Amino acid sequence: MSTILIKAANIVNEGQIFTSDLLIKNGRIEKIAPTIDAPADLEINAEGLHLLPGMIDDQVHFREPGLTHKADIFSESMAAVAGGITSFMEMPNTVPNTLTQDLLADKYAIAQQTSLANYSFYMGASNDNIEEVLKTDAKNVCGIKVFMGSSTGNMLVDNEKTLENIFSKAPMLVATHCEDEATIRHNLTAYKEKYGDDLTIDMHPLIRSAEACYKSSSLAVELAKRYNTRLHILHISTAKEVALFDNALALADKRITAEACVHHLWFNDADYATKGNFIKWNPAVKTAADQAGILQGLLDDHIDVIATDHAPHTIDEKNQPYAQAPSGGPLVQHALPALLEMHLQGKISLEKIVEKASHNVATCFNLSERGFVREGYWADLVLVDLKDDWKVTSLNTLYKCGWSPFDGETFRASITHTFVSGNLAYQKGKFMTNETGKRLTFDR
Repeated sequence: MSTILIKAANIVNEGQIFTSDLLIKNGRIEKIAPTIDAPADLEINAEGLHLLPGMIDDQVHFREPGLTHKADIFSESMAAVAGGITSFMEMPNTVPNTLTQDLLADKYAIAQQTSLANYSFYMGASNDNIEEVLKTDAKNVCGIKVFMGSSTGNMLVDNEKTLENIFSKAPMLVATHCEDEATIRHNLTAYKEKYGDDLTIDMHPLIRSAEACYKSSSLAVELAKRYNTRLHILHISTAKEVALFDNALALADKRITAEACVHHLWFNDADYATKGNFIKWNPAVKTAADQAGILQGLLDDHIDVIATDHAPHTIDEKNQPYAQAPSGGPLVQHALPALLEMHLQGKISLEKIVEKASHNVATCFNLSERGFVREGYWADLVLVDLKDDWKVTSLNTLYKCGWSPFDGETFRASITHTFVSGNLAYQKGKFMTNETGKRLTFDR
């Protein structure tokens, strides 16, 4: 591994911004000091740039195996690295669903060969695989994923006894997708009776309603409190849900944590008129009041982390009528630029972005030696230029699916360099693919 010296960067870390040099050696941060004079294979003048710990995305769908016409681990990890995401945790609703330890091992084997970013994969839970779930190694796997709402394949966990089994016996963090299936089906039936086949995208947040989200999230919280489960609820999409979470405890002491996603911070239901199915997600993008409530929940620490829920589909799939178009969209390349744009709009500080997108993810998941700019830690780092405008187009979008929900958006900040485990993986539009990322490990 090469030695890299970064000079005069504005380092954003642990609530502070300070100008310093930083030396990377053998994949780790060797030294942080106002002035470092040391031989290096590469020296980077970072004057005027900000150096952040790489974003750790705790929720992505990279579609491999089985759905690689939409995405694969190589293509999406490349897009992630270009967007300043240095580590990801990937979901089990691939094909086949990741419901056995052997299938989980298969995904790690693929990533070891092809992922440009550091990686971990969730073990999936179903109504009938509790024995496999309980074999999961807490030190080498990020968590167990439970879909408490519609999902791909055999992954809807709606059996009360199964939920109690998982929540009472899980050896590690349980991450949940919370939407109440019965409520959604009731709403869908009512809308079909009224509109027949003429359902439209603006009905999506009414069918997959705030009530459905709150009912399921509150059940998950109740189960976690009953069994002292380490619960992490994904993609909070309503203002009402925010109150389910505590902001009095220190994060390291919380047993119940929550995640917000970039699309629920950026879009609201007014955007369906122009974006249509391209902002169709589950849970749905909802009202401006929900959008504001989620941001406030982040700022006041009811919500702990920011993620993407990156879930690509092809343009043809998205161009189908509303009822047939799949939910989900690609985000990893544009998540951090969007958050930096929100900072430039005065909505969130750089320190808070780093806290929610890096530090807190590492703390929530007990991640080993990542997520902070600290001597001895792995050098997962991102240099950003807050004065470099660029416009999102299909020509500069790297997702295999070829589109972005941010198409046409101009961001005022760009990612200039991304370092993954000490390797310069990306620099101003160019990738260094000679090194792959590392498997994440956990101090549990």
